[in-house]
Amino acid sequence: MEAATNHDARIESASSFVPRPDLEVGSGKVVFDGEPRRVLMPELPEVENVRRGLEELLSLPRRLESIELRRKDIRYPISSKVHRAAGEKLLRIRRRGKYLLLDFESCTILSHLGMTGMWSPHPKDRHDHVVLHFSENLSVHYNDPRRFGCFEFVQSESDHPRLKNLGFEPWLSGEQRDQLIVRMKRSEQFVKVGIMDNKWLVGVGNIYASEALFRAQISPLKRLSRISRNQMHRLFDVIESLLEEAIVSGGTTFRDYRNARGEMGQFQNFLRVYDRAGEPCQNCGSKIRERALAGRSTYWCPKCQRS
Repeated sequence: MEAATNHDARIESASSFVPRPDLEVGSGKVVFDGEPRRVLMPELPEVENVRRGLEELLSLPRRLESIELRRKDIRYPISSKVHRAAGEKLLRIRRRGKYLLLDFESCTILSHLGMTGMWSPHPKDRHDHVVLHFSENLSVHYNDPRRFGCFEFVQSESDHPRLKNLGFEPWLSGEQRDQLIVRMKRSEQFVKVGIMDNKWLVGVGNIYASEALFRAQISPLKRLSRISRNQMHRLFDVIESLLEEAIVSGGTTFRDYRNARGEMGQFQNFLRVYDRAGEPCQNCGSKIRERALAGRSTYWCPKCQRS
């Protein structure tokens, strides 16, 4: 991964993008053309911003006094084993793909935000399902109206069903790139489906997959087996830089996502193809196209991204 000092330069280059003129923000909701859009699941940049915000807020290490469960489940039942963390210090908060991992002295707790989950130091409403009470009267609340998130005890990462089959993080070593290229070139999947496959590469969600392929000038309809090694390397470079830019911008907010400080992301203002079907391409003026691939909306420019 490139040094953090390069992040500002990348964002500065992003300032040439054309922002969304039809985006209106009010009362915590985002409306496009007068109508609310679908709820989107937080992707790697959003989860990374939550992780960093929580670490800053909690000034780790910090002792966890107690866990308050206001219901027995979120998306899945919450094991009573999570209470083992009470009385221990929270040493660090990691991210694995789109999962947050809270490392205590003798155990780990996994948190997934689902579609509408958020961690905050402030109580919000009846959808605050989990409260972590720390030393010095500091608490963080997990709020999730739609309850697609989860809060789970992790005995072993290598055996945990949500962690054991995860692929590489997007910041790849040379050896990891070579391994992925060999595996991917054996596949007849569409390239967009491939880079979103968590068994190969974690954290590249639907928004950033479309955007990365546009920047790399690769059609999402191209088969992995037909992509050259040079194109693969260019795509991996783009994925790294795109995710870094999105992290520095606070992630992407269309409706529900907020970081641990309650702030919206700003990267939605710099999207070039995602959710722009029928609009002119900012590079060539061709109309952006949309098609469902593996059940996910996919956006691309037919001229800049020839298959």
